[in-house]
Amino acid sequence: MAKPRATFGIDLHLEPTGGGVRRGLTDALREAVRTGRLAPGTRLPSSRALATDLGIARNTVADAYADLVAEGWLTARQGSGTHVSQRTVVPPTGPAPRPRPPGRPTHNLVPGTPDLASFPRAQWLKAARRALATAPYQALDYGDPRGRVELRTALAEYLSRARGVRADPEHILVCAGFSHGLRLLGAVLRARGARTVAVESYGLDVHWDLLAAAGLRTVPLPFDEHGTDPGELTEQDAVLLTPAHQFPMGGTLHRDRRSAVVEWARRTGGLVVEDDYDGEFRYDRQPVGALQGLDPDHVVHAGTASKSLAPGLRLGWLVLPPGLMEEVLTAKGTIDTCGSLDQLTLAEFLTSGAYDRHVRAARLRYRRRRDALVAELARRAPKVHATGIAAGLHVVLRLPPGTEQAALRAAAWQGLAVHGLHRYQHPEATVERRDALVVGYGTPPDHAWSGALEALCAVLPE
Repeated sequence: MAKPRATFGIDLHLEPTGGGVRRGLTDALREAVRTGRLAPGTRLPSSRALATDLGIARNTVADAYADLVAEGWLTARQGSGTHVSQRTVVPPTGPAPRPRPPGRPTHNLVPGTPDLASFPRAQWLKAARRALATAPYQALDYGDPRGRVELRTALAEYLSRARGVRADPEHILVCAGFSHGLRLLGAVLRARGARTVAVESYGLDVHWDLLAAAGLRTVPLPFDEHGTDPGELTEQDAVLLTPAHQFPMGGTLHRDRRSAVVEWARRTGGLVVEDDYDGEFRYDRQPVGALQGLDPDHVVHAGTASKSLAPGLRLGWLVLPPGLMEEVLTAKGTIDTCGSLDQLTLAEFLTSGAYDRHVRAARLRYRRRRDALVAELARRAPKVHATGIAAGLHVVLRLPPGTEQAALRAAAWQGLAVHGLHRYQHPEATVERRDALVVGYGTPPDHAWSGALEALCAVLPE
C-alpha cells in the first residue's frame, strides 16, 4: 500500500513492491533515487523513524539502507545520518524527460534572471517612502504617456554617465520592459511600411515572435568568431542587436562592426535597435559604452531594470532618436501604462546613489560566481570551455561535439534546469552546429549556488 510520509519537511511517497518487505522497500527507495524524486544530498529519516512510519521492523529498514549504501545509491556516515549520494545520474537514451513535473526543479540555471533573493528590499522601501512623501498629488493621475518626468530626468543623467548614452528626458519613453518597447517599435516600423528586420543568428525567440506579430520578417545575420557580422545589411528596414554583451554567445560587437552598423543606418535610413540587456555587468574592465552614443539619430537604446533589479518591476525605457517619439506614442496610446509610484521610486533610487551601490555589489557577487564556475570546470571538466567575455549573468559552456542532448537529459534527471544553445538559434540561421549549454549563474540565490554548481558539474562530460 502506498504511504506518503514526511521526511524532514519533504513528502516521501514510497510504493513497496512484491518479493518481501525488505526487497520491496529497497526497490522503492532505489527507484525514488534513480528517477530523481529523491534529489542528491537529501537526508533520509533514521531507520527507527522510517520503520515507525511504515509499521515495519527497524532492522528491515536498516538492512535496506545498508544494501543501497553498498550499491552506491546512499551514503551513511556516523553521526550525520543517511543521505542520497551525490552521483551522476545516467538517464536512458531518447527524448529528455520532464524533471519532477509539475514542481520546480531542484536547481535553476536558466539564463535571463538575476538573483531575486538579493533584491535590495530595505533600500527600495526607503526610496519608495521618500518618493511617496514628496510626490505631488498629480502623480496619482493618469500621467504623461512618456512616463514620469522625474524618472526620465534621472535616467538621462544615469545613462549618460554610466552607459555613454546621449540622452535627453524629452526623448526617453518609459515602458513595461524590453518586450513592451520592442512591440511598440515593431508597430512603428510596420506603420512606416517596413517589411524585414535583421537579427542576430542567436537570440530570444520571444523577440522574433513579437516582430513577426507586427507583420515583420526577421532575417538572421551571419555569425563568426568575431560575433555578428553586419556585412549583409542591405535593404532591411531595421536591425536588432545586443552589442555590449551578446545574448547568448557572450561577446561584444567588434568596434569595426559597430561603425559598420551605424554607417549602414546613415546610408539607408534604417533603424538600429540596441538591446542593452545586461550591459552594466562587466568584470574584467569597464563596460562597453552604448552603441547609441555613436549616432543618436539612428539608434534606439533600450534598457530595463530586469537584469539589474528584478523583471517583476516591469520597468524599461527607450531612448529614441529625435522625431520618433510621436510615432511611438501613437503606438503606445495616451495613458502611461507603467505605475507612477514605481517610476518615482526608481527615480529616487537612481538619484540617491542606491542604484549604483546595488549594481556594484551585484557585479562583485556575479563575478565571484563566474570565477568559481570557471575554476570548477578546469578541475572537473577540462573538455568543457567557458566562452565569451567576463560579463553578464550567463556563460556559454562549449561541449564536445554531439554531447549537448546527452547533457540536457542528464540535467533533467538531476533536477537541474538549464538550456542548450540550440534553442537560441534562429530557425533560418546558417551557422556551424555548436554543442553548448547556456548557464545562468546569476539566477540561483546565494545559498543555492554551490549546490547548483555541483549539479552542473555532475552532468558535464568529464
